[in-house]
Amino acid sequence: MVAAFNPHESHFIAEPETLIPFPNDIKPEDGVFLPNMETAINFLMDGSPLIGENVAVFGQGIVGLLTTSLLARFPLANLITLDRFTMRRKVSREMGARVCLDPDDANLQKKLTEYLPNGADLTYEISGSPIALDQALIATSFAGRISIGSWYGSKRSSLSLGGKFHRSRIRLISSQVSTVAPEFQGRWTKARRFEVAWEMIRQLRPSRFITHRFHIQDAAKAYNLLDQMPEKAIQILLIYP
Repeated sequence: MVAAFNPHESHFIAEPETLIPFPNDIKPEDGVFLPNMETAINFLMDGSPLIGENVAVFGQGIVGLLTTSLLARFPLANLITLDRFTMRRKVSREMGARVCLDPDDANLQKKLTEYLPNGADLTYEISGSPIALDQALIATSFAGRISIGSWYGSKRSSLSLGGKFHRSRIRLISSQVSTVAPEFQGRWTKARRFEVAWEMIRQLRPSRFITHRFHIQDAAKAYNLLDQMPEKAIQILLIYP
């Protein structure tokens, strides 16, 4: 059993060195989370949460939930998450968030002030929504940092970079899993990060996040579900014969 970074396809040709063998004690339904777990670990390495910090996470899709699950293991002062969908907010609390807020709530600013009176020391924006990045700026404290892991694609982000942002010395961090951050490259490789990802998979058993399974021939139904009813799905698996 091996993992490969390939598109969804029934057959492909690969060089053996590009494949990642599954450890014997990892079940396939847990192992499919390897890429997203590596991404969550990369977020923590890039953001470098510290003991006693207030942390906010915008977005509780599967990558956000994995990130929250890892952050909940740190001795933080506070862990606040945000997501639009009820089911994801519920799971986020189960994974260790103190509270999971609705970013569309008309009283969001008031609630953020209630739970983060001094703002977040560290904020993760991994919702995929450019609007969330502007909200993250509001939620972040003086000299705080925002780790941006979202992939906006062709969507443009309009940010309020005057006022609070400029005066508060907020630092924006680009976080992308395809490389290891330069400050770690002397000691860390992607292979080492994969080993950590496998261990976190052992501990978290992320197959619990699977909400739907579709045969590969019904892939269109899976994508339609994510597009039209995202509130009903967290992780979807495509099953091959």
